Amino acid sequence: MKILIVDDEVIIRNGLCTVIDWKELGLTLLPPASSAEEALARIPVEKPNILLTDIRMQGMDGIQLAHEVKRLLPDTETVILTGYDDFAYAQQALREGVTDYLLKTSRPEEIIKAAMKAKQRIMDKWENAKQETMQTAALRSQLLDRLLIRGDESSLAPMRVLLLAATGWGDGALAGLLLGAAENMLYELLPAVTMPKADQIVLVVREEARVSDCGGLERAIDRVRQTLKCTVFAALGRSVASYGELQASYREAGTVFAYRGLLGAEGLYTSADIADRCGGRTVCSQKEESELAAILMSNNGADLRHWVNRKVREQLEDSAATPSSVQAFLQSMVIAGHRWLERSQGGKPEAALQPFEVDSRAEDEVFKLLSSVMAAFHEAIADKPYAYIQKSIAYIKEHLEQSLSLQQVAKFVHLNPNHFSEVFKRETGLNYIEFVTQERMRRAAEILQESQAKISEVASRVGYEDIKYFSQQFKKHTGRTPTEFRQSVKD
Repeated sequence: MKILIVDDEVIIRNGLCTVIDWKELGLTLLPPASSAEEALARIPVEKPNILLTDIRMQGMDGIQLAHEVKRLLPDTETVILTGYDDFAYAQQALREGVTDYLLKTSRPEEIIKAAMKAKQRIMDKWENAKQETMQTAALRSQLLDRLLIRGDESSLAPMRVLLLAATGWGDGALAGLLLGAAENMLYELLPAVTMPKADQIVLVVREEARVSDCGGLERAIDRVRQTLKCTVFAALGRSVASYGELQASYREAGTVFAYRGLLGAEGLYTSADIADRCGGRTVCSQKEESELAAILMSNNGADLRHWVNRKVREQLEDSAATPSSVQAFLQSMVIAGHRWLERSQGGKPEAALQPFEVDSRAEDEVFKLLSSVMAAFHEAIADKPYAYIQKSIAYIKEHLEQSLSLQQVAKFVHLNPNHFSEVFKRETGLNYIEFVTQERMRRAAEILQESQAKISEVASRVGYEDIKYFSQQFKKHTGRTPTEFRQSVKD
């Protein structure tokens, strides 16, 4: 399995190649590429399985590269390296084939963990492909036996693939029992070959007169639903005339089946039912991130549950939503929570960015992940004396772009301003104004280092309207003007 590193900064590029023993991890390290253009020229020949790329480079950036790689080598896993200020930009990458992200400041063990996750995903794809090949061969054998070897004259009739899920009996053994009962009924009701697969049934249905208009299929599905007292969702692929085209019908049915949580809990659906869906929102708005930050800081589980449920349901009910757009938005919610925790605590917790089921269960999954973020913050400050000071610091870091008066922050932690000011200086070693200015300069340095934002934009994002005054303060704290600081980072 091969890995290709792409970065236009020679120090980072060489560092990633040398600090990790890729061979020991079972990965062959290809010569690193110094630009996306170079990587794109080599990829069709070298065919890397894993791509580790910077998100911002001269010329083509990492997201554009990921898009092209997805087109050329769909199974290649792409991991991007991002700066703190590029989180929102990185979220866009979720739509372009990127499967994971890392901060540039990540430790070697974090990079190894991401590479191993990518390697495992590839191995899982290979195993699934192997299993699907075996299942397809078995299915084709059954079809040949039933439609050809037995001399069935209807063997030339068009066929369609139907994917069906039956639910309502519970989980575990009961779920398997229900699926088996549904499969047996469908085998008797339809001119079809059936095969159970995970949590669904795969059927290859011959289009005889009683099923060609879908009416027969709907009646059979309704019979299963009424007899077994369950909920049935079914996705129907295109009609094909040969065995070689069955895969196309299967893929189409799979695409429709992926909309299960968006189309409804039951019914028979085809590609026509999703034709007009172009994708919903994929990234949380700044307002939504602020709402989430306020809830996480309040440590109110009920408010968090209500907010998560509302946001997830808005996505599921969006008539333009697709599974990928919902996936991206759900991940954006989790990333927003971890971004807040990182700003509040200064560390990077492990973000669980595994794919979510695009249905109502996503509410529980997102709530669980964001609850862990909220608990991590409040547990971290609980054992510290004057926990309200830690809470006020988190509030300050979250609102650096605003006018932050001492009275405003003291009110947030329900303290008298004079008492708050006294304890704040004792605990932080700085008076309130000094601390806020220090944090603003720290944030400004991060933005300058990790983005190409204009100096005026940087000033605004850390609470300064007067660019000249901001530059003076920045030079006072760092010894350089913002422009000089940015240039020194590049050098």
